[in-house]
Order: sequence, then structure tokens, then C-alpha cells
Amino acid sequence: MTSGREPAENLAVAAGLIRQAKAQGAELIMTPETTNMMEPRRALMFEKAVAEEVDASVAGFSALAAELGVWLLIGSMVVRVAPDKAANRSILFDSQGRIAARYNKIHMFDVDIPDGQRYQESKAYRPGEQAVYADLPWGRLGMTVCYDLRFPYLYRALAHSGVCFLSIPSAFTRFTGAAHWHILLRARAIETGCFVFAPAQCGTHAEGRETYGHSLIVAPWGEILADGGEEPGVILAEIELERVDKARSMIPALTHDRSFSSQP
Repeated sequence: MTSGREPAENLAVAAGLIRQAKAQGAELIMTPETTNMMEPRRALMFEKAVAEEVDASVAGFSALAAELGVWLLIGSMVVRVAPDKAANRSILFDSQGRIAARYNKIHMFDVDIPDGQRYQESKAYRPGEQAVYADLPWGRLGMTVCYDLRFPYLYRALAHSGVCFLSIPSAFTRFTGAAHWHILLRARAIETGCFVFAPAQCGTHAEGRETYGHSLIVAPWGEILADGGEEPGVILAEIELERVDKARSMIPALTHDRSFSSQP
């Protein structure tokens, strides 16, 4: 997607793409980070952000999942949790439209990019405090969001919790995405022996913000199964669960973890 500033417009665009994915045979569908809005002005964001229980987008996606009979992960939504704080929340709906799990992004993107852009997520968002996984009909999913990608200990912990799928919906900057996106996603898949699903924002958003795109589906051995490029659309892959066990048996690194101490 190339999400804009208005939640209702983004809901309509996302719903069209979700329907397209269902028509092509998808049973598990995911959207990028900040699907419901990418509003660069903090004051305007808080005018539009509402609590989850009264959010029209949450209700709309719930109804859509139930109508289509699919599992639907809204990569993240801007959800108000306090007068001056939002959560960057990933929400998983089951095929009956019920919320099966929710995850609040743990790691805040407080970074000065060398291309001159500054991001201070902690000023607007309250970070999550708990890793989250959910059981799908096909296996266990570990839920993360964007900047979490750079913290491998989170994915290691999820893998040790029995996860075989990882969701990493994102809105990576064009600058950092070109340098690191493919490498980091493949590394997380290889390290954990998991499938990685990484739906991503793409293109130019309000006030000139650019995101990298290249939504990816990565196999446990690190092969890229699908790459969405730089335009909005749908990518699909057929997931063969036996590839998880095969990758982990060839390199059983998850069974070799050790604790250790360091010396100055």
C-alpha cells in the first residue's frame, strides 16, 4: 500500500487489495504497518486516532475477514491509548472476524537518517512490553512490526516459543530499505528457520515521506519466494510447512543456544 492521511480512504484501498488477494486464493492475508493512516503531523494524527473499540477501521476489517472467511493481519494501526499517546498495534483477525491477537510495537524508531529525515516515534507512541504469538490453523505466528526487525533477540525468543511464521509489517524508509531490508529479513528467516511475511508500505506519502516497498515472503532457508517491488499490489506464495523442519534439521542452531558471561 501507499497509505495516506485519511483512515476511511485507506480502509477502502486496503479492502480492495484484500479482496483481490482472496480472489487469487489467499487464506492468510497481511497488510503493512500503519495501514489506517500515515499522518506526519502529530496534532492531526491525534485528531484522527481513536481507541480500538470505537475505531471504524477495526470494525471494517473485522467484518471483511468474516465475509471472506480469511485470517487477516492488519500489519499495524494507529490506535489511541491515552490523550497524548497512541499504540502502533498489529491486529490479527480470525476467519470469523474475531480478534485473535494484538501486538503493540516494542521498539520505537527514534533515529536521525543520514538523508536528513528525523523520526521520533516515542513522542507519539507508547511502546509495547510483551512479545506476542498466535496459533493459526497452519502453525504458530510471531507478531512484530518494522523497527523490531533490527533486534534479533525478539525473533529468537519467538522461535523458542514454537513459532514457525513471523510477521514483520513495515514502513521502512527508502534510504534504510535500500541498504538493509532484504538482508535483514533473510537473516531473521535463516536464524529462526521460520517463514517471514513482510508486507510493506511503498511510494511517496503525505509531505514527501518515501517508503521502500518490496513486500517480501521469505522461506526458512532464506530464499525469497515473492517480492512486491515498488508499487501497490498483491503478492502471494504457497507455504510448504515441511520446509521449516527441513531448514531446522540442516542447521539446528536453535538447539545450540548457550548462556555466557563477558569480561571487560
